[in-house]
Amino acid sequence: MKTNASILIVDDDRDVLETARMFLKQEFSQVDIEEDPKLLPKLMTGSNYDLILLDMNFKKGVNDGEEGFYWLDRIMEMDKDAIVILITAYGEVDLAVKAMKKGATDFVLKPWKNQKLLGTILSALELGKSRKKVARLKETSQVLSKDNNQGYEDFIGQSPAIKRVKELINKVAKTDADVLILGENGTGKELVARAIHGRSLRKEEVFISVDLGAITETLFESELFGHSKGAFTDAKQDKTGRFELSSGGTIFLDEIGNLSTPLQAKLLTVLQSKTVRRVGSNQEIPVDFRLVCATNMPLYDMVYEQRFRQDLLYRINTVEIRLPSLKERIDDIPILVEHFLKVYRKKYFKPQLTISESTSEKLKKYHWPGNIRELQHAVERAVILSDQDQVDTIELFINATSGQRVMTGSASRTLDEMERDFILESLELNGGNVTKTAQTLGLTRTALYRRMNKHGI
Repeated sequence: MKTNASILIVDDDRDVLETARMFLKQEFSQVDIEEDPKLLPKLMTGSNYDLILLDMNFKKGVNDGEEGFYWLDRIMEMDKDAIVILITAYGEVDLAVKAMKKGATDFVLKPWKNQKLLGTILSALELGKSRKKVARLKETSQVLSKDNNQGYEDFIGQSPAIKRVKELINKVAKTDADVLILGENGTGKELVARAIHGRSLRKEEVFISVDLGAITETLFESELFGHSKGAFTDAKQDKTGRFELSSGGTIFLDEIGNLSTPLQAKLLTVLQSKTVRRVGSNQEIPVDFRLVCATNMPLYDMVYEQRFRQDLLYRINTVEIRLPSLKERIDDIPILVEHFLKVYRKKYFKPQLTISESTSEKLKKYHWPGNIRELQHAVERAVILSDQDQVDTIELFINATSGQRVMTGSASRTLDEMERDFILESLELNGGNVTKTAQTLGLTRTALYRRMNKHGI
């Protein structure tokens, strides 16, 4: 069976090229040859070679190795991790040793023995894999350090709705099935994704989170699939995409409903082939990942309206997990409040702070449009503003300055009407500033815009 590797041989001797190609094509998936070293930049731009065999001299009668040094430098400038094996005559061994100090991996003497050549190439390829693994680990570490690591805990709650979610997580986690998480903003979709990963067979590998709503169309391919050095103006070096970084682990694609139709098609290609092609490269790179997606958008309605590809939806929703809104799990509010209270008592050095039972009951009557995220912000605000050891007023959680009200239980207004009213009041109190309004309501700007459109605001 052939080794999956692409090799380029550069030598001015046609006989050497043809002989090497005939032998190496039996062992490797791709073998290209070239007599003119001036075409090296073009060849390297068009293909991402795993290994280059480079002659030291290209002019008859010249054996000082200067041309070899020149082209070695050019190769290393284009790809600092390139694996280069020099082809040299017996009397030029000292030049080859000097070249190895400048970045060459190894050298072979001509005329060579085929098995010796093969052994040298295979050893160099293994070295290249090791280098790539180290580089990938370094990039993965950088990505993870930028990730919003906010101390994701186990899913909290005892309501029937949450118990069903927990049961589903436990069932699906041990498989490699693709999972689609549906739910409103602030319900904990990323928390579920991390819980699935943490209980999976891939838990010792990386978890890569990608907010598709925050990636522009122009950067989509570069961010997710990576790019080669020189692929575009700002591509100063090779970049590993998120799919490559997640190989072996889990990739979480949040806000997948925000993708345009052209980007949906590109994503579908990767999901079906389990390979990526970096921008500026023709090489297909195999990737092995567990896919978890999430959205707060109505994907099935979007399929009907032809705004979301049906084949992509069927590809990502092997298992669906729908997260309930906070108003669907009211009995969990005291448990969640106590959890967040524990966190913020420690953060703000108020270890004695408690919440009165009457206040806790009143919190259950509010409809929490921002869900758990809004509740978390409300508890933090109450801890900060409290001057006593017990919070016994609802106003520290939900106050008029944010345009929010507690439900009175009156049937005179529907939830939609109440939501519309307090959005209007909040906008007025924030001078019409949508960003500030979204922050006070515990929503993203996108989520607030959707609610405004829903109510005709």
